Amino acid sequence: MLKNFIVFKFFYNNIYFSKISNAMKLDSIDRKIIKELQQFGRKSASHIAEKINVSVPTITERIKKLQETGVIVGFQAIIDPIKIGLDVAAIITIISGSSQYYKEVTLAAEETPEVVQCFSTTGNGSHTLLINTKNSYTLEELLRKIQSWPGVVRTETQIILSSYKDGIKIPINQKKG
Repeated sequence: MLKNFIVFKFFYNNIYFSKISNAMKLDSIDRKIIKELQQFGRKSASHIAEKINVSVPTITERIKKLQETGVIVGFQAIIDPIKIGLDVAAIITIISGSSQYYKEVTLAAEETPEVVQCFSTTGNGSHTLLINTKNSYTLEELLRKIQSWPGVVRTETQIILSSYKDGIKIPINQKKG
């Protein structure tokens, strides 16, 4: 079944996971907790404890540790953009003349409410934006705005027609032993 693209589900069920260069060592309990929270970020500690057969205090301590160490970096409500009148989702690639205005482009993206996510990328563009907007007219206005940002030479836009896999579920491998 085709579903409308729901941009806020790009971060799966309210859980954001940080990029860790010095990866924290996760044991099997941590992994199970993370897997449960990725399924539904509002599961109670008692539900998770029952599911993975450990005590509630263990679950709450582990979740707190995962937050303090930056493995879990936040929780957020998932909004269906279509239900609030944002019918157009798109991926916009920004082609810059040079990296001179890299920071300015990043700051402009942060300040633009239609930009749901901004990625620094390799390839043809310097940045890729995931956006939601009301309609094709507001998309055109947004593109004009982005094209006026410092250093932006041009943009390439792909309108998202539908999504077959929403959300981001970080693969949490269970270590043996």
